[in-house]
Amino acid sequence: MKKTRVSRLLGIQYPILQGGMFWLATAELAAAVSNAGALGVISPHAAMERGGNPADNLRRQINRIRGLTEKPWAVNLLLDMEMTGILTDVLLREEVRIVITAAGSPHLYTDLFRTEGIKVLHLVSSVKQARMAESCHVDAVIAAGVESAGRVGLDELPLFSLIPQVADAVAIPIVASGGIADARGVVAALALGAEGVQLGTRFVAVNENIAHPAYKQALVQSRDTDTVITARKFMPTRSLKTEFSGRLLELEASGASSEALRELLSRGRARRGQIEGDLVHGEFYCGTSAGLIKEILPAAKVVQQLVEGYEEIIKKTF
Repeated sequence: MKKTRVSRLLGIQYPILQGGMFWLATAELAAAVSNAGALGVISPHAAMERGGNPADNLRRQINRIRGLTEKPWAVNLLLDMEMTGILTDVLLREEVRIVITAAGSPHLYTDLFRTEGIKVLHLVSSVKQARMAESCHVDAVIAAGVESAGRVGLDELPLFSLIPQVADAVAIPIVASGGIADARGVVAALALGAEGVQLGTRFVAVNENIAHPAYKQALVQSRDTDTVITARKFMPTRSLKTEFSGRLLELEASGASSEALRELLSRGRARRGQIEGDLVHGEFYCGTSAGLIKEILPAAKVVQQLVEGYEEIIKKTF
């Protein structure tokens, strides 16, 4: 797989990033991805007990990954959470080298991070957001289409329409995210102007992910139409179609307020589904790529298949 500005920026062999899955992106998963030549990403909340302290948890994850790999890795930082400032302090004190920011304004911490020599990638879902991120001097943007798992942009732009428009609008490197699970998606994303890809759902269905077996099996059994967007009024989120997502849709259709929906979602639904495997009351973030996932593999095998598949497609096509 060819070197790109993304792979050179991050010091990785392949321009492939693992998604920073909130409850699931542990040091063990990230290290497995990084050791395979891609970029592993850890989350401050990964594997954290209910009521745990994200700052303490982040320190533990950082200490663990440093014992598992000497390759580059990153931390995913949500900018709209109460503890973001405290987590930022942990990142600076621990001298983390790469941070991926999302769900807020890159104005907040980008200059501080860059002053400390930290590379910053910011997740965007529109051309306007990409331009703003570039004006804040981020090193690269992750353009996430509506196909993504978890939160999606309010405008719900498909990835393959979003990438070329962002590529025309900014000069910094672009990572494509959303709906990519195999080498065909990688080739297509790079052909449209991206210089790297980020995969989330594909890295749920791997051996090293702590996701509950029921969650992984649900992904493997998914068809193309088995995801849905809920909470469109305030925080559009793509997840698997389950009894819980059906209840959310019914509430939205009945005209329920955003407050009522927030109350329902605030009861640890994502953790309940993804970590505890509650298929009835839990929420299971899932991208549209789930229909492409047929088996649970080691993370290194996923990276290998992406790289080898990319080379094979390039030889056949070009």
